[in-house]
Amino acid sequence: MKSLMMYRDRDVDPKQALPSNHADLTQDLALGILFDAMALGDEFLRKVSEQTILSSLTDGEDIRYRQSVLRDCLKNVSVVREIYQISIESIENKKKDWLGIFSTTPSGVLFSGRRMLQMFLGLLIKLKRISDAHSDKFESEGFTRFFSMIKQEMSEEYLASVQSHLSELEFRDGFLFATKLVKGNENAGYVLCKPINGNKNWFRRIFRKNSPVYTFRIPSSDAYGATALSEIKDAGTSSVANAVAQSADHIDTFFETLRFELAFYIGCINLYEQLAQIGEPITFPMIAAASERRHSFTGLYDACLALTIRQQVIGNSVSADDKELFIITGANQGGKSTFLRSIGIAQLMMQCGMFVPAESSYCANICSGLFTHYKREEDATMKRGKLDEEMARMSTIVDNLSHDCMVLFNESFAATNEREGSEIAKQIISGRLEKRVKVLFVTHLYEFAHGMWDKKLENACFFVAERLPDGTRTFRLMEGEPLQTSYGDDLFKQVFKKGNQLFPSFEKAT
Repeated sequence: MKSLMMYRDRDVDPKQALPSNHADLTQDLALGILFDAMALGDEFLRKVSEQTILSSLTDGEDIRYRQSVLRDCLKNVSVVREIYQISIESIENKKKDWLGIFSTTPSGVLFSGRRMLQMFLGLLIKLKRISDAHSDKFESEGFTRFFSMIKQEMSEEYLASVQSHLSELEFRDGFLFATKLVKGNENAGYVLCKPINGNKNWFRRIFRKNSPVYTFRIPSSDAYGATALSEIKDAGTSSVANAVAQSADHIDTFFETLRFELAFYIGCINLYEQLAQIGEPITFPMIAAASERRHSFTGLYDACLALTIRQQVIGNSVSADDKELFIITGANQGGKSTFLRSIGIAQLMMQCGMFVPAESSYCANICSGLFTHYKREEDATMKRGKLDEEMARMSTIVDNLSHDCMVLFNESFAATNEREGSEIAKQIISGRLEKRVKVLFVTHLYEFAHGMWDKKLENACFFVAERLPDGTRTFRLMEGEPLQTSYGDDLFKQVFKKGNQLFPSFEKAT
């Protein structure tokens, strides 16, 4: 039994390691907000959401496989939640009822394993009822195979047979063993047998012709005899106990895997419902191969910002196919960093099989790895300078880059003067483009930005944060030549309004 909700040909690995840069990605893209929205206070949902989103897929077919499963989930929310609840019930019941892990004897393992199987049988019957009632509402390959597996492997006859075997394993009439005596009347091993009269009614049992049998009873005071009898029972039930324990473990693994895989989709449903409450749209992205250079979208917005302020935020529309370098300049607090973050979040969401936060369309190529290089606060330990720290992080990123990766730079290399920072940025970016790495760079380094503009690169595009003549920020990006100013005086005027005694001549000077 396999659920196969996350991959076409294998189960998900709950212990898959996170990428080495997961902490930087989480911090720079504010992913904690996304994980919290998916979890709704459930630590298990948060763990699964974090692991799945940060462990990007690089196979387009795997991504599309998950997309189709997620579409089914969004169309059948109540059914999916009901199936997920069954997997949770399995875990909770196991914690309460299964003592097999503490058993040291075959008879103890047999007793606990039978109880586990009895509990699992009830849950499998629930799962079959859901399948019978709702399987025709699902269209994805993942759910179609899942319900088909339930139909084939859990027929009414099979479930009845399982219940019959479990009833026999209660051994209400005691144990029946067979053995072969060898030289010296030593036994050659015990075999547990089915009850002889298991299928006979009471009338036949009364009037049957009995074979001669010999019996003896162990007095209650005979401790050694009781121990010997217990040893015989353990020896005879050992193989059966092992089979029962393996069966219970197999079904337990199925429910645990089902819980993990469905937890991701439950997180997606939670996120979708919260975005819908705010009035924010979502769309399923079109996926291009890693070797292509595609990036076009309509109304892409920062989902984490929307979730934080609990209202709709302004999105951006871009058509930038066949481009590898994106340089973004313009007014302070004009939406540049928010735009960069929206790109990173959408890429991660796309590559784990989710929808993306965009109005009506989103198309991008797969990247083999996503990296961020954002400015950091000054080192509180004073062990290294700010530029030294930036270069150390950049070195680590370069060591892990490969073809078709993506790097997001946010005001990098600004810890030194304009000329040196621009030269550092130019050298690093030129080297990355030669390795076919897609680069998005938000910067105030005018010498660097305009120097790249002057090269008239066919694979580069330039955006500026829009600012109206009165200083109003629209938080939209538009294509254009890099700006030399970031309009810091707008912010100065906003903070130090007319009449401020600290800067009485500012209004005249400007």
